[in-house]
Amino acid sequence: MVSFPHCKINLGLRVVEKRGDGYHSIETCFYPVPRTDILEVIKAEEFAFTTSGLPVAGLPEQNLCVKAYQLLANDFKLGPVKIHLHKILPMGAGVGGGSADAAFMLRTLNSLFQLKLSQEQLKSYAVELGSDCAFFLQDQPMLAEGRGEVLSAAPVSLKGKYLVLVKPNVHVATADAYASVVPAKPIHKLSDILQQPITRWREQLVNDFEASIFKKFPAIADLKRQLYNNGAVYASMSGSGASVFGIFDAPVDLRSKFNHVDYWAGTLG
Repeated sequence: MVSFPHCKINLGLRVVEKRGDGYHSIETCFYPVPRTDILEVIKAEEFAFTTSGLPVAGLPEQNLCVKAYQLLANDFKLGPVKIHLHKILPMGAGVGGGSADAAFMLRTLNSLFQLKLSQEQLKSYAVELGSDCAFFLQDQPMLAEGRGEVLSAAPVSLKGKYLVLVKPNVHVATADAYASVVPAKPIHKLSDILQQPITRWREQLVNDFEASIFKKFPAIADLKRQLYNNGAVYASMSGSGASVFGIFDAPVDLRSKFNHVDYWAGTLG
């Protein structure tokens, strides 16, 4: 069984408060992007996990796909499987590639072994794997609160808009990014901002991580400036970085301008 774990961008990201459990409460909108990894899972005589494409760091047992399998295997009599992950989505990019792989692993196992788990049951497993994993059980834009696992439908559609997604050769550690942010409750509700014309987002739709990350990594700030200079109606860093995206009204070819970074462009659904 083959699936295609897609990545996401963040439309706005406010760090609202530091929680008693050590996590932060956030407010953001996760928006699905049709750039994907490729995940194959088949029943087998012995368990195996292999990868291709971009290098995958860490031991196999640390991979979120393997952890997702083990999580379900603890509660159900799953047979052994062969997992092959072809990695296309860059890591440390703020686009949720690892979380997507984990969520699609849960979805695939649910189908492959006919577990008949509901969306809520799958979500309970997903949140054990990562704060944003639950989003990837959906295939639509979602408002996210709490650690990122409290989800509701987002009042926004970018269907037909053209996205350019770029990532410099920089790795931003999520823990370091959070350590540099001072939590504060936003004045305006994210849902209200998203319902305004996209031309007004530039002044109001904020990613709280940008201020400190841009100081530490000027190359990321420069990418955002270049996207605006080349006609983006809105541009922002995604998550805690290092990817930056630009939203355009029509297709553009900017690959030659960003030839030293990871580059993807395509139409949003």
